[in-house]
Amino acid sequence: MTRIVQSLAEVSSDYDALFCDLWGCVHDGIRPFPAAVAALQTYRKQGGKVVLVTNSPRPRTSVKQQLAQIGVPDDCWDTIATSGDSARSALFQGAVGRKVWFIGDGDTDKGFFTPPNILDSPLMIERVPLEEAEGIVCTGPEDTLADPAVYRPQFLYAKTKGLKLLCANPDIVVDRGDTREWCAGALARLYTEMGGESLYFGKPHPPIYDLARRRLAAETNGATDDMRILAVGDGFGTDVEGATGEGIDTLFITGGLEAANFGQDVDNPAPDLLDQWLARRQIDPTYSIGRLR
Repeated sequence: MTRIVQSLAEVSSDYDALFCDLWGCVHDGIRPFPAAVAALQTYRKQGGKVVLVTNSPRPRTSVKQQLAQIGVPDDCWDTIATSGDSARSALFQGAVGRKVWFIGDGDTDKGFFTPPNILDSPLMIERVPLEEAEGIVCTGPEDTLADPAVYRPQFLYAKTKGLKLLCANPDIVVDRGDTREWCAGALARLYTEMGGESLYFGKPHPPIYDLARRRLAAETNGATDDMRILAVGDGFGTDVEGATGEGIDTLFITGGLEAANFGQDVDNPAPDLLDQWLARRQIDPTYSIGRLR
C-alpha cells in the first residue's frame, strides 16, 4: 500500500535528488503553485538537487523561458530534462528519416528542429508534405481541443507507407488551468492502435530517465544512486509507472490529472478510494500526496 504524506518534508531527507514533473505539479500552464514552489525551494536549501523531468516537446532552454513567463522562480530547480531534447537527439540521428511530415505548433515548437549541440554530425532534416515524407514528427496536435481522430485519414495513409511516428511528448492529456487539452501521446496512441509504429522518448520510457541522470550527474559531479532519487508527478501512466520501471521511488500527486477519483477534497485523497484505484492498476507509488507542498 502507498503511504499518504502531508508534505514533501516528511520523506525528503531520504533522498539526494528529485525527478520532478512540471505540469500539474509545479504549475498548471498558466500560473505556478506557490506551495509546490516553496517545497522545492526548501528542499534545495537543505542540499537536495531538483531535476525538472518533463514531457514537454520543447528544448530545455525553451522550457526555462516558459517557466519564467509563467512565474516559476529559478531557485526551485537545478536543471531540466525534457522529452523534446531526448526526441531531438533521435530525430537528428535519423530515427524517422531525413524528410519528415510535422504535426504540431509551428511557432511554439520551431526550436525542435534545431540540432542539439551534443551531436557531432546531425542529419539534415527537411519538413515536407505527408506524400513526400519518410517519417512523422509529432510535438502535439495543431488543435489541442479537437478529437485526435481527425488525423485518421492521414494516419491510414502513413501506415500503408510504413512511416514511423516520432512522439516528442508521450502525455495523453494535460490541464491548462481548467481546460483539458490533448497532447502528442494521444496521436501516437491512435497511430499505434491503427497499426502504425510510434517511437517514444519521454516518460514512462527509458530515454528521458537516462537524460535526467546525465543532467543530475552534471550538477553533482558524479552519479547518484537510484535509491536516493524520488520521482514526483501526477501522471500515473507516465511519472509513476516510468519511475517504478527504473527502480526509482515515487511520490504520486493525486490532486492532478486523476483528482476526480479520490474524493471531493483535492488536497487530501480518500485512503479507501486511493487504495481501490491503485489495486486495479497493480502498482503502488511509494508515497502519495494531494498536492506537492
